[in-house]
Formats: sequence, structure tokens, C-alpha cells
Amino acid sequence: MVEKRKKKKAAMMLGLGLDSDGHKRVTTGPNFALLGGSHDTHEAMTEKAIKINEKLAAKGKKLEDVSREEFDEIAHSVGLQRRKEKDKDQDKQE
Repeated sequence: MVEKRKKKKAAMMLGLGLDSDGHKRVTTGPNFALLGGSHDTHEAMTEKAIKINEKLAAKGKKLEDVSREEFDEIAHSVGLQRRKEKDKDQDKQE
């Protein structure tokens, strides 16, 4: 009989900075990779990834342990929003 091995869950955050100032920036951590962006954009992405990890650690959890809803709550608490929310907020201002 063949034993089934439990697959280890893995999760990673990926940040892409779409603006540029001519420099190539890459920052990696244990569960994130941040690519591109101007100095300010890359710095903001790095800060938010670190804050998310701090909040996860405070809860005693890893990224792969949280549900999408819980991740959304944590991400929102550090200033991130889903694109749809940003679009709605922008439409309200116009």
C-alpha cells in the first residue's frame, strides 16, 4: 500500500512596484518577494510586508495558517486595500 504524504502548505506575498526611477530593486524575506518600484514605492511595500509579518507573529501564526479573510483584515490594518475598494473610493471622490 502506498502512503500518502501530507503536503506542506506554503504561502508567499508578492509585491510588484510598477513605477520606476531606473533602479532595479528586489527585497526578499522568508515569505515575501518585492520587485521593482521607485525608492518610495519599494520602501512602502517593504514596510507593509514587515508589518504584516509582525502582526502574524503577534497572533502566533504564519502566513500559510491564516484564511483569506484574516489576511485581508491584517493587510487592511497596515494600509493595504483590495483594488476594487480603491476603485470605489476613487469613484466616490470624483
